[in-house]
Formats: sequence, structure tokens, C-alpha cells
Amino acid sequence: MKIVLAGTSHWHADMHLDAARAAGAQIIGVWDEDEAHAKGFAACNSLNAIAAFEGVLTAPADLILLMGHPSNVPARARSVIEADIPLVLEKPAASSTAPLLQLRDLAHRRKAFVSVPLPNRFGPAVIAFERLRQDGRAGQLAHSHFRVVNGPPKRYAADGVAWVVDPAIGGGGALRNLGIHGVDAALSFASGELLLKSVSVGNRIHRSPVEDYALLVLEDEAGAVFTVEAGYTFASMQPGGDFEWRIVSANATLIDRGDTAICATLDDAAIVDLPVELPATRYRLCLRDTFERLQRKAAPAISMDDYVAAMSLIDAAYQKAGR
Repeated sequence: MKIVLAGTSHWHADMHLDAARAAGAQIIGVWDEDEAHAKGFAACNSLNAIAAFEGVLTAPADLILLMGHPSNVPARARSVIEADIPLVLEKPAASSTAPLLQLRDLAHRRKAFVSVPLPNRFGPAVIAFERLRQDGRAGQLAHSHFRVVNGPPKRYAADGVAWVVDPAIGGGGALRNLGIHGVDAALSFASGELLLKSVSVGNRIHRSPVEDYALLVLEDEAGAVFTVEAGYTFASMQPGGDFEWRIVSANATLIDRGDTAICATLDDAAIVDLPVELPATRYRLCLRDTFERLQRKAAPAISMDDYVAAMSLIDAAYQKAGR
């Protein structure tokens, strides 16, 4: 698969480069609206820089992975879709949900392949739980908890993307940026409609324009409870922080803490360690799955519909919290 990485100044660019190489892709070019950044990224990684975005669209790519500033990404994503090139659309792809609705509708009209990388869908607890479900061993889902709490907002300024914590651009704070992974997880597990029971959003530590901590409680039509926790309150400037994906059903408890993961099952009285995949390298699994789906002409695992659903639920949470 030939791939172009567009938007090298995004803080996930290195992760996507690693994912592309791990999946055996041929990276035929990199681009950024800051041409000097693209050239520097290309030089550091023995790649070719593309000078203008028009060159991204005319490159002989099987797939374009698009990242960038939310004010510019929607128009560029539209041009990729209209050029009939499969697209991986990194978040945040817009400052609000409305432009994503337009992209979703365009993708539907053109029957376009648009995948959104929410890589915790490929975490060990999720994969193991789906296997239990397929084997008829999971039992009724009872409750789940999804937590991503990383370091302080100033990390983004240090990464050269201070706009992430500007609410007019990033569209919110920790809930929008990090909590979307947990919200997507809850939506993917829910039976029927997901009801927002309660929400707490605020600045507990950092006096930033965006919230540094959020907690959502959700319940589906079958009575399963989901909690989503997101924050910029971990006491470190290093990547990562406090991570947990916990899934509990009648027959199973699965806990993924990033560097460890277990699965306990009642029917066989077993507690087993699951194969570990670090959150930062789950992009490898996500992109490999994208390539496989493209090759067999299947729909993406995580689509624009999923992205819009998660963004819309976050909109509702902010509204309920009065923000």
C-alpha cells in the first residue's frame, strides 16, 4: 500500500509514521502546511517532502492520512474524498461537529472510504471481550470504565500545537481531545440509545481556557453503565499518563492498563494475562486493519458515522454541564 502522510506537525505524526512502517506501507511522500516542517520531517525519516497540497492529491497513493489544524482540515478532507482517494482522517478534524456532518454526508454520497483512527478499539481487552462474545461466553454487559488522563495543557504548547487548548479551535478540552476515545468505546458497546445520566466538567488544577478534567456517566437501553474519565491532570510532561479500559460482564472482567492487561472468567475460573499493546502503538493495529479492509473492499472499522456520534455526545455533555 502506498501512503501519503499529510500534516507532519500534528503530534501524532510520529505514531502514524511508525504505524505505516509496521504495516509494511510504502510512504511515498509527506506534507505539511509549514513547508519547512515537512522538509525537516522528511529529512529525519529518509522520506520525500511534498511542497503543495495539490501534490498530495496527485501522488499515486492508495491512501492519504490527513492531520492538521481544524480550521483547514475539513476543506482538505473534502478534496481528498472528491478525488476518490481513500482517507484516514485524524482528529481533531474540525472545531465543531457541523463540518464533520457535511464530510460524513459527502462520504456517504460518494461511497468513499473514510477511516478515523480511534486505536483503543484494537486494545487487548476490547479484542478479548469481542472474542468471548463470539464464543457465547461474555454474558450480559454490566458496566465499563474508560479513563485517559494525561499531562497538563502546556504540553501542547511545548509540542507546537497550543491551539489544542484554545476552545475556539480545539472545540473543548480534555473531554473533546482525550475523552472521545472513551465516548467512542461506550457507543461501540452500548445496546440501543446511550443516555447521558450525569456530567462533571471543570478546571480542577490548571487555569486554562479549557477543562482539565471531565467525568461522564452513561447508561444504555439494556441497563449497562459506562463511565468516561478524561483529564489533563497527570503530573508529568511525558507522553501518556493514567490509562484504563475496564469491561465487566456476567461472565468476564477485563482490565487494560496500557502496559498490562488481564481477563478473568467465571465459567472456567481463569485469570489470564492478555498480550500487551501499548496505547501509543495501537495505531499499528488500526492502520493494519485499515489496509486489510481496503484490500478486501470492506468498510472501515471506525467510520465518519462513529466520529460524528462521539462528537455529538460530547456536544450534549458540554451543554448539560453549561459549557
